[in-house]
Amino acid sequence: MKYLSEFRSPEIVEALLKEIRETVKGNWNIMEVCGGQTHSLVKNGILNMLPSNIQMVHGPGCPVCVTPVNLIDKAVHLAVAHKVILCSYGDMIRVPGSGMSLLEAKSKGADVRILYSPLEAVNIAKENPEREVVFFAVGFETTAPANALSVIQAYQSGVKNYSILTSHVLVPPAIEAIMSDKECEVDAFLGAGHVCAIMGTSEYYPIVEKYKIPIVITGFEPVDLLEGILAAVKQLEKGEYKLENQYTRIVEAAGNTSAIKAIDQVFEVTNREWRGIGEIAASGYGVKDAFNAYDAIKKFKFDMAESHEDPTCMSGDIMKGKIKPNQCPNFGIKCTPVQPLGAPMVSSEGACAAYYYFNMAVEEVI
Repeated sequence: MKYLSEFRSPEIVEALLKEIRETVKGNWNIMEVCGGQTHSLVKNGILNMLPSNIQMVHGPGCPVCVTPVNLIDKAVHLAVAHKVILCSYGDMIRVPGSGMSLLEAKSKGADVRILYSPLEAVNIAKENPEREVVFFAVGFETTAPANALSVIQAYQSGVKNYSILTSHVLVPPAIEAIMSDKECEVDAFLGAGHVCAIMGTSEYYPIVEKYKIPIVITGFEPVDLLEGILAAVKQLEKGEYKLENQYTRIVEAAGNTSAIKAIDQVFEVTNREWRGIGEIAASGYGVKDAFNAYDAIKKFKFDMAESHEDPTCMSGDIMKGKIKPNQCPNFGIKCTPVQPLGAPMVSSEGACAAYYYFNMAVEEVI
């Protein structure tokens, strides 16, 4: 299949690995920002194939994983106490909150529905005018356009029983937060290709210059990742730092202008709490005042207990790249996909889930 099979070619992979081995001389820590990239690295055994002096550090680029526990508690509260039709992407319903997950709420009779698009939730609101419908709008910049369009569509259609519970986070502020940490040992970043497909590349140039660090915007297939790693290593070995775009078949410098227009119409940049990490300034989207009627936080009252994290969960250190999932004492013992302590063991983009399901692929680097 064009644009897919050639990016999984064993021959090209081996050639890239050979060039990486011949190029690398120093010891380098490269962080892949996106959880989808983490899963591809682990699933395809790339971590085992890289030279030992290249360490891949797994970043916080899993939107389900960084959704704060208080928002999960609010989603459960909406479904249980307010009896709304709570719609969500599939990964979110198993993420533990302070008391229960959305899946547990559903098992107790709450109307929780798994959808593939927020536009489906707007249709559900039209079909159930007597019920309030809330879509749990989670994601990085990638999913923001669809969530914005759902609000625009509801507004234009006169649908008043629809709203979104927003937990949108942004990649560039997360990279800055990581680089500002005194314990940070990251030497280069693989940028999230799908985020840049929406937002373009301009936000990353100031980060490269400020921290003097290479950023290579990279795709998700084995060849994509190895090309990104090779580009980063070449820069590091030469003492260079610049922004490169490996994912040219998808990412354009200007991004998707129609998607950005939809985002700007509905959302504004705000401070955002990241689960396990804390609040990062100007790192998320909130609904603009013009669309208050579609903002679940402002539409409903939340009379609920204070949220709390499981104190034994180390997902924050994992998402900041300080430890690997299998260095957590709870990994695979007290924390499994069936009974997770934290979101990275649940999400299809979570680093802990990747290590759990594809543990044979990382056995030699533990």
